[in-house]
Amino acid sequence: MKKIVMLVVALMVASSLASGQSIFERLRQKGREVIENAVTGENGEEEEAVEEEHQHEHAQGWTCPECGHTGNTGKFCEECGAKQPTGEAASWTCPECGTVNTGKFCNNCGAKKPEAGGAAPAKKQVESAYAKSDFVPGDEIFFEDTFENEQLGEFPSQWDLMDGYAETGSFAGRKVIAFTDDGFGTVMPLMKDQNAFLPEVFTLEYDLYVGGMTEGDGDGSLELVFANTELIGWNSGECGYITFWYREDGGSTFRWAITKPDANSDTQGQKDLGFNDGLSDYNGTDNPLKMDDWNHFAFSFNQRALKGYINGMRVMNIPNAMAPRSFWFHHSGAYKYGGISNVRLAKGAVPLYDRLASDGKIVTYAITFDTGKATIKPESYVEINRIAELMKKEASLNFEVQGHCDSTGSDAVNDPLSQKRAEAIVAALVEQGIDASRLTAVGKGSHVPIADNSTDEGRAKNRRVEFVKK
Repeated sequence: MKKIVMLVVALMVASSLASGQSIFERLRQKGREVIENAVTGENGEEEEAVEEEHQHEHAQGWTCPECGHTGNTGKFCEECGAKQPTGEAASWTCPECGTVNTGKFCNNCGAKKPEAGGAAPAKKQVESAYAKSDFVPGDEIFFEDTFENEQLGEFPSQWDLMDGYAETGSFAGRKVIAFTDDGFGTVMPLMKDQNAFLPEVFTLEYDLYVGGMTEGDGDGSLELVFANTELIGWNSGECGYITFWYREDGGSTFRWAITKPDANSDTQGQKDLGFNDGLSDYNGTDNPLKMDDWNHFAFSFNQRALKGYINGMRVMNIPNAMAPRSFWFHHSGAYKYGGISNVRLAKGAVPLYDRLASDGKIVTYAITFDTGKATIKPESYVEINRIAELMKKEASLNFEVQGHCDSTGSDAVNDPLSQKRAEAIVAALVEQGIDASRLTAVGKGSHVPIADNSTDEGRAKNRRVEFVKK
């Protein structure tokens, strides 16, 4: 072998001397030829096959790795706006459901791709953060919209448009309210009384997808506006606003101005945040935000107290605020990086022990799951922790954990799904230190409705978890 190599080199030297070409140039050229022949074969058949395959893919369109939309022909996905991948993206296996993917999010369950180095998502840390949260979700849902049944490109049926433009869009595996007219639009829930639908005690929750920006994308903001036309007759009755402002420099700000009950003054403040993994600090303050991911915003109002939370961390605490009677969302700028999903309104919470004493069970809507799956959403750990603490205080208390669905879908799907969800809750409580012998998981499917399944409100009430004392 050595003799052959020496002979080849000698011939190349002689050839280079005759042609005037540098021996190093000849060696580099020959090296490239050897590598190309090793990969494609001397006749280039494999290279031609790859080129034909690329031409076929171009003719058929490409599949978006972010949302799964097929048939794209331009540089950006026609469905979600994601850029066409260049080259073959490295595949990864979703740690949540086992699906093999190439984009930033799982095509099956929407889970985020693990960080470089194979590190799994910090799911346990997120759950722990929620378990320490003092946010208490309302007991009775009176408005809920996941947008799952909406047609892409159409205006969502449970909302009203105040100005600008909005439509049902898709971001990172979810349907959302998207503001696609230069990112500008204002929407509010479609209610019987648009001016007065918030009770004296309520909670409001929604998810907002916010991605990391680059220079030139522009800034964006989502403003939650509260109103009380009964007490304020000017400026559309506005009695406060809370703005989440995200910027192309990588930073973000959460700021507010809330009118006091006397209507003569307000409380203002802000927190400067940045994008990170939700675990590190930014400018010396805790940052709950998650970059290129869904962020859960929650607000609670009780008589006069208004509190705000991002991913379970309290970021606003107003002790004396005017009671709002309605609200709307106003979005502006950088629409590609914002999408509102999973909006939920509920009446204020009753202490768990009071509910147990009066009904012999605890009915909760605060434990939720990914659509069609038994994966518990992180924000559900607020309620799971409350149940665990109650069981730790009451050592004789045992529960049958019941999972209930609405009538959407068949029994063949709902029955085993509700069982798996009940089992997931039991497992979560065991992780919180509750003995498994004190818990029993039972899936009830859609067989025990407590409301009319023909209405959105009724279906929302039927999707519940019950802890029945045994």
